[in-house]
Amino acid sequence: MFNRILIANRGEVAVRIIRACRDLGIHSVAVFSKADKDSLHVRLADDAICIGESPASESYLNIPAIISAAEVADVEAIHPGYGFLAENAHFAEICESCQIKFIGPTPESIRLAGDKANAREEMMKVNVPIIPGSKHIIKNQEEALKTAKRLGYPVICKAVAGGGGKGIKYAHNDGKLISAFLTAQAEAEAAFGNRNVYIEKAIKEPRHIEVQILADNRGNMVHLGERDCSVQRNHQKLIEESPAPNLDRRLRQKIGEAAVRAAKAFKYQSAGTIEFLVDEEENFYFMEMNTRLQVEHPVTELVTGIDIVKEMILVAAGEKLSITQDKVQFKGHAIECRINAEDPDHGFMPSPGRIDTWIIPGGPHIRIDSHGYAGYNIPPYYDSMIAKFIAHGKDRHEAISIMLRALKETTIGPIKTTVSLHEKILNRPRFRQGGVSTKFIDTYLLPSKIEKPEPAKAGA
Repeated sequence: MFNRILIANRGEVAVRIIRACRDLGIHSVAVFSKADKDSLHVRLADDAICIGESPASESYLNIPAIISAAEVADVEAIHPGYGFLAENAHFAEICESCQIKFIGPTPESIRLAGDKANAREEMMKVNVPIIPGSKHIIKNQEEALKTAKRLGYPVICKAVAGGGGKGIKYAHNDGKLISAFLTAQAEAEAAFGNRNVYIEKAIKEPRHIEVQILADNRGNMVHLGERDCSVQRNHQKLIEESPAPNLDRRLRQKIGEAAVRAAKAFKYQSAGTIEFLVDEEENFYFMEMNTRLQVEHPVTELVTGIDIVKEMILVAAGEKLSITQDKVQFKGHAIECRINAEDPDHGFMPSPGRIDTWIIPGGPHIRIDSHGYAGYNIPPYYDSMIAKFIAHGKDRHEAISIMLRALKETTIGPIKTTVSLHEKILNRPRFRQGGVSTKFIDTYLLPSKIEKPEPAKAGA
């Protein structure tokens, strides 16, 4: 077992990993930027080391600074969390070369799964359904037009690297396709340093269903059921739940089995997620694999009772998975709401700044993962998520009721947050019915005309 682990991340996920380390009796080492010197993860860790200036490029993405911190702290392993360097194969290789264990998959698995075009080819080999699309990377506009004509509009231009909604552009005709193709290339190169793009047929009203995988380095692998992540805005998830509502039992089984085949094709170890789209006829298609811990992992932890972060650490240390597939049991229903420092009434404008009031919920069956507190100053440099509320009930109806109770108990100010937005979503009859598509927010919630702040008066 490891004695000392460095967490190469910040915010609530760093706090989550620190707590897992403490439960396992492992000394935790946090890293932080100058903007995060007062962050909760810095306060909770056993040790903390400043690795650079506030921009992520000069701190949390600064591989030499992180490796230097790891060597100074004399750690045996690094947990990357999610985002930043979590799916960076080069970083995993450097850890390996420095004899520091990367708590995650091998660099080879990260590369294989991370290139979406290659991943599609691997899925075809193991009989996992893929969305109809181009067989290879699209090299030019002429090839893009030919592919779109073969598939039929609408189509999606997708970057082969990265995620988080970047490098994804829709097109409904030839004119829009050229613009989408060029924009996706430029956006992908700026975000991921890789301008390669492929094209897929757009699924009109899809559900976003993903399956949690755990695997060790001894050939053992399990899936921990599925999550429904269909409530999204601009490809960014807002609400996640497990199990997926209104999913046929046979379809659930098929998706779970396909996820395991997919992960084995990538020779996967550690925690990871296979993501699928499910259409209105209940056909499912492989979308991508996330080779890291997911933001929404707590809903799976609550319905299975399995600590995914601890399993990642134990597997990285060479231990065998603590559970086999026949022992995985599911209990009740869990829902997670991401609380972001954004103003949903004014175009989701970011709302960084000082938190003066921090009243968060408690009581039975509610879990809060957060790095916020009264007096904390939210920096403008990073992701806007400040907390995750996770409710667990005996069924979906009870989980929704518990979450609504939690949201009503919450007061965070003077910054703006998405708490009120989540209340609106959970009270919508269409959401209560279950099985919403990724178009839910645009169709049922967002006003046709977003209220905009009045322009400042001259001299104000």
